Amino acid sequence: MPPEQRYLVAIDIGGTFTDMAAFDRRTGAVHVAKQLTDYPAFFDSIGRCLEERRIALEEAESFKHGTTLVINALLERSGARTALVATRGFRDVVEIGRGNRPLQFELEYRRREPLVPRELRFEIDERIGGDGAPITPPREADAALLAERLRDCGAEAVAVSFINAYANDAHEVLVAGWLRERLPGVFVCTGSELTREWYEYERGSTACANAFVGPQMGRYAASLDAILDQRGFRGKRFFMGSGAGAISLDQAARQPIRLVESGPVGGLVGAAAYARALGIAHMVALDVGGTTAKCALVKDGTFEINTTYWVGGYARGTPIRSSIIDIVEVGAGGGSIAYVDEHRRLHVGPRSAGSNPGPVAYGRGGSEPTLTDANVVLGRINPENFLGDGLHLDVDAVHEALRARVAAPLGMTDTGDVTALAAGILTISSVLMAGAIRKVTVERGEDPRDFVLFAYGGGGPLHAVELAREIGIPEVVIPPRAGIFAALGMLFADLENDAAATVLLPLDEAALPRVRAALEKLEAEAIAGLGEQAQGHQCALSHSAELRYKGQMHSLKIPLDVSGGARGVRATFEKLYARRFGHASSTGEVEFVGLGATARLATPKPALSAMTPAGTKEAPVPGRRRVYVSGTAAWTEVAVYQRAELAPGFSAQGPAVIEDFGCTCFVDAGTAMRVGEYGELRLALDGAARPQEANRGRA
Repeated sequence: MPPEQRYLVAIDIGGTFTDMAAFDRRTGAVHVAKQLTDYPAFFDSIGRCLEERRIALEEAESFKHGTTLVINALLERSGARTALVATRGFRDVVEIGRGNRPLQFELEYRRREPLVPRELRFEIDERIGGDGAPITPPREADAALLAERLRDCGAEAVAVSFINAYANDAHEVLVAGWLRERLPGVFVCTGSELTREWYEYERGSTACANAFVGPQMGRYAASLDAILDQRGFRGKRFFMGSGAGAISLDQAARQPIRLVESGPVGGLVGAAAYARALGIAHMVALDVGGTTAKCALVKDGTFEINTTYWVGGYARGTPIRSSIIDIVEVGAGGGSIAYVDEHRRLHVGPRSAGSNPGPVAYGRGGSEPTLTDANVVLGRINPENFLGDGLHLDVDAVHEALRARVAAPLGMTDTGDVTALAAGILTISSVLMAGAIRKVTVERGEDPRDFVLFAYGGGGPLHAVELAREIGIPEVVIPPRAGIFAALGMLFADLENDAAATVLLPLDEAALPRVRAALEKLEAEAIAGLGEQAQGHQCALSHSAELRYKGQMHSLKIPLDVSGGARGVRATFEKLYARRFGHASSTGEVEFVGLGATARLATPKPALSAMTPAGTKEAPVPGRRRVYVSGTAAWTEVAVYQRAELAPGFSAQGPAVIEDFGCTCFVDAGTAMRVGEYGELRLALDGAARPQEANRGRA
């Protein structure tokens, strides 16, 4: 008799740690584990997490997996040898790009080179008109000659992206099919299967990026699939996508570009679940991991989805057209390295120590001090209780590294300078993280005072209170098990797929029948993308539209509801336009630029109450430890609590340290803390009123 499928398993592989969360549907228990990430044998880390909690995959119902493999390959340019096949005369579109100059005053400004160099960009005779009508069909003989050239140049992957294929992809499909027949083992993809929108530069760039990571991701997905089979796993297998939902392994292998922000999304899904449960209308979700700090807005329980993502940043990066949660990321994580440049200036990040060798304190050969090391020196992290019995930290080695790598280059010889240096590293990191939060609030017309800061990840709770004070956010919420929250959040993710297309129509009543017809086609496409798992199930559907004032180049994406007619759509557009840009015209002509449909299929998930630690009925007796408090620039003896002992209803006043598995929370003297109904820490700065009370019901 086969074993009971009782576990929902989620795995998040980060740059430093691999986290696991498993929910036991029979007992209601949540099991968590954290292990250093193994490169390149990622599944070894997953296996150790499972073994640590004695979870057999043959007893699992579902397996969700978030990975940084795709984004790392793109950033490090470590993908496959990729070729591009374009319409004759258009092979340089991916290099010409847009005519804008993001850094006007940098005289030697250059974008990064395209993922596909010019010698690997090929052309073929074909043409589709702007209306989608075929003009010049491709010839199979030309494709055969092209296949020989691709084989001779050693192409491991091929992107096929034709001009106007967004209107009719027949030529792309035909040529890609011919190439697959003649190039077995070579990854071939088309631009139109990734995005059906008219932006030829972004569409071509997306196809190149997908092909660039395709072979590596395909091997990884196949390897993961085989290992799961070997371990007796019979349940459903998902990767965490970039757009708030999970996708199948098959789709991930075909369209790996959908995983570009696979890692951080799980935490945002979990943050949205808490926002809905706690009635928090305006939330900034902050995830400080081992390599980066990431933040995004959660408003009314949902988040904004971007349709263009720039790998490497907007100024110099590579654009990708895909649905990706609007995340701002900075290189200021726990493993970010502190160093002194040639001008004797102290910097933190973006280079990270990763998991190997990792921060100096880990004792794995690291010699460059990091943000984690600075927190160890300042007493915020307990070196004997960092991961329970899993990892003990070497404080003396950190002191030596700070003296040798930072103090000496700065000409500092006083032994007490190490404390000042560590505090300085924290200050620089806080400035970087605060800048990211301002980008998603102040720079978008939002007032931080209206928001709650929801902090998680290994470093989020350590820095959250100081960041909130810096920015003016009056309350901080720390979820239970914040150190592995990205993996926990994946348990709440549904299966999701979207489809989008360029649709150029005026916003008026006469156009709405055509809009509805286009949405029906997109709905069918989105549902079909869910694969066999959607068969026989009812999918939830939602719509979006890109609108702009006539004559503008850029558009604004809005949620679309046509039931209120053109007037209702326009009202939504004007409201969101005014919120983003400060004003909106009530008389200007508005037009549709694109439409989108998202299909969502519910997956089994735990109740949020299952995440609540039981705590202890007796009032916990805190320990004591000396901690350097930046606000007073002095060492202070503070109370130290164990998070597992704090039951809902517990309250205390800072300064204090709360130690949890995989993370530590620091609370300063001006902050009152209490434990909420779901086990979350509610930190009110200087007794400020909870903003979510005022935010309830706000649009």
